[in-house]
Amino acid sequence: MEARAKRNISSEKAELLRQIPSVDELLLQPRLAELAKRVDRQLVVDVTRAALAGLRESIAGAHPIRVLPLRREEIEAAIVNEVDLILSRSLVPVINATGVILHTNLGRAPLLPAAAKEIQRTTTRYSNLEYDIEAGERGKRDVHTSHLLERLTGAESAIVVNNCAAAVLLVLAALAKGGEAIVSRGELIEIGDGFRIPEIMAESGAMLVEVGATNRTKIEDYERAINEKTRALMRVHPSNFQMSGFTDKPELGELVAISRKTNLPLIEDLGSGCLLDLSQFGIAEPTVRRSVEAGVSLVVFSGDKLLGGPQAGIIAGKKDLVEKVRRHPLFRALRVDKLTICALEATLSAYLRGAADEIPALRMLRADTSQLAMRADHFLRGLKQELPAGGAKIELVEGESLAGGGSTPSQSLRSPVLHIRSDHRSAAELEKRLRRGAGGASVIARIENDHVVIDLRTVFEDQEPELLTALAAALR
Repeated sequence: MEARAKRNISSEKAELLRQIPSVDELLLQPRLAELAKRVDRQLVVDVTRAALAGLRESIAGAHPIRVLPLRREEIEAAIVNEVDLILSRSLVPVINATGVILHTNLGRAPLLPAAAKEIQRTTTRYSNLEYDIEAGERGKRDVHTSHLLERLTGAESAIVVNNCAAAVLLVLAALAKGGEAIVSRGELIEIGDGFRIPEIMAESGAMLVEVGATNRTKIEDYERAINEKTRALMRVHPSNFQMSGFTDKPELGELVAISRKTNLPLIEDLGSGCLLDLSQFGIAEPTVRRSVEAGVSLVVFSGDKLLGGPQAGIIAGKKDLVEKVRRHPLFRALRVDKLTICALEATLSAYLRGAADEIPALRMLRADTSQLAMRADHFLRGLKQELPAGGAKIELVEGESLAGGGSTPSQSLRSPVLHIRSDHRSAAELEKRLRRGAGGASVIARIENDHVVIDLRTVFEDQEPELLTALAAALR
């Protein structure tokens, strides 16, 4: 019996394999022939070959498919679907209902609409990216943003590279390679995805000299560490963590005084790139101008955190030092492209026009709690109208939003939020349905105490109809 069963299975496999059409046969079918005209033909050929190879593997496997005969239209449909999947966009908009404004995984700061328009207007044509129209000769791409940064920060000069880690790497390579850079042990932070300040410093060719203890560093620690090999003093703002208790660190003015006395540049990594005083909105973050006016030699900071623009690393400070950094060979490898310059120029212009609320991240940070409550109440009433009676409990409660994105650790913003509990699904299941777009749009929410939490602070008002539809679908 066993031998007969093996023969039967073997003969079934052989029959199935004989039914598999060739690549050329399939490509002659109207559906795939039309697809090959619409998209790159080689892509269709490659997908077809892969589909047929997968089919053969399934038939020959330990648990073969047992469909006689094979449906050719199903094979064609699978090929079309795979081509469509390959050509679909993997980077797509989502609705951020987490309340984390600068959400690293969700792209940090959304660009202001003017930046998107500027990118469309300028980058779809030729531009004067590196051309001096007045002189009729080659120019520098720095000019489009440097004068704006100088006005906003009070710095003598400023340049832009592709992110803040690159800015730190470049500055240390230009000013401290082969020498020593002194940093407090309490400032040897780890940034996103496991990258650490000491590792970035090591790649620059500068030798890290740690001073003080993890929780306490004094100005005398810096003074004792300075020797003939010292090339720079460095201060790193711990914007992604907070240390409390028995702690101490030198005031910025004390470090500036040592920098001037020893003629060693003081480099400050501010990280978040705050250009405005946000203390009245509950955000206690030092501004770039404060550091520049205090006498810091070079300040490096991000463009896509509290500044609210595109990903960028900005280096601002003394003109001679900025120029020295700019002449370093790494600058060309780390410089930004025209899209970033367009977006950054538009963002910085909004600051100078006194239109900070045009910048989405700043508008969310500065949003009035009572207006958020009115939005949330109106949204809740609309959502309840879309749901059948019973099945879910939805409440408007007092909650918290976060700046996020490695900025303002442990500083929350009071926000009204929706707490949602389904009678039919767990919070994890409901969050998954929202994330996977059960109602069309992909909604990213958070879970607290077995409730799905929806925070409208980070939801754009024109996204509310999509969010309502998505929630109604996920709760059904």
